[in-house]
Amino acid sequence: MTSEEIYYTIALTRMTGFNQAMALQLYQTLGSGKAVYEQRQDLGNWDDALRRAATEMEFIEKNGIQTLTLNDAAYPQRLKECADAPIILYYKGVADLNRQKVINIVGTRQCTTYGQDLVRRFVSDLRRLCPDVLIVSGLAYGIDICAHRQALAEGYETVGVLAHGLDQIYPHHHRDTAVEMVRKGGLLTEYMSQTEALPNNFRLRNRIVAGMSDATILVESAYKGGGLITCRIAQEYGRDVFAFPGAVGAPYSEGCNRMIRNNTAALITSAQDFVEAMGWENGKLKVDSLKFKEGDLFPDLTPEEQSIVGLLQKTNDLQLNMISVQTNIPIGQLTALLFSLEMKGVVRPLAGGTYHLLN
Repeated sequence: MTSEEIYYTIALTRMTGFNQAMALQLYQTLGSGKAVYEQRQDLGNWDDALRRAATEMEFIEKNGIQTLTLNDAAYPQRLKECADAPIILYYKGVADLNRQKVINIVGTRQCTTYGQDLVRRFVSDLRRLCPDVLIVSGLAYGIDICAHRQALAEGYETVGVLAHGLDQIYPHHHRDTAVEMVRKGGLLTEYMSQTEALPNNFRLRNRIVAGMSDATILVESAYKGGGLITCRIAQEYGRDVFAFPGAVGAPYSEGCNRMIRNNTAALITSAQDFVEAMGWENGKLKVDSLKFKEGDLFPDLTPEEQSIVGLLQKTNDLQLNMISVQTNIPIGQLTALLFSLEMKGVVRPLAGGTYHLLN
């Protein structure tokens, strides 16, 4: 992505006053931030927005921050499929945001010892079962920071989604953890520098947490809370939602127990439960068993079907949108092709919109 395109895309977010729907519609319709600028689109005078974009460009360059627009391959492709995806993200870190397996762990900021123990045990056991998972959360007090720290302790990469710009860390008590995450994961936000951590920003950032993940895991929640918002958004995106149950009457288990009771979250009690539900039982992919010639076992496949099989031979258990990106097959056509492959006994759908190539 050229610096010129980044410049105009940043300015676009200022012109629409963070009206995400308007910015996204213009960007998708015209294809780039620069194209929106050239068309003007009756958005008014761009002078102030361009000056602010120039200042932000200096901040980005000085601090080694990556800018990811919707047209970038490094942009989280799971998030890109969501109707309210940000047109630009600011990222500082080393983790691949398009890792094959991405989950988020969320919950109350007032977590108990029970919740902390659940997170520690879950992440530790998950590391043994599935060593290559990216763990996402919001760097907040409670379950969020516990998830990040346990991920780091287990050798996982972990990404924190922020409700403010990358010129600050909120809460500041988590600064040391955030610094370590930049080296062993990353920090991600849709907000420019000098953006305060306002209450509504936290609600908006939850859609990024949910959208960039295969599954949301809720660990302790009161009857109302930010974790429940993330779960609701994940459901709207068609992602899997899981919750750990808690004691009846425990205030910070009410949200989890209610979701389980209402069948809006699947009950899990361990990492093994989660891995089985997601179809990740094998942990490491059995690449050796997939070393066959496409024509030998699947002689009746169309060229498009062969391209899908070829991709899954290299990297099995891919989500629908990832297959679409890597094969350049539109989602609508791809869905029909995958259904055909399923009927032929070539692939099997798993939880989270993932497809597994059968041996």
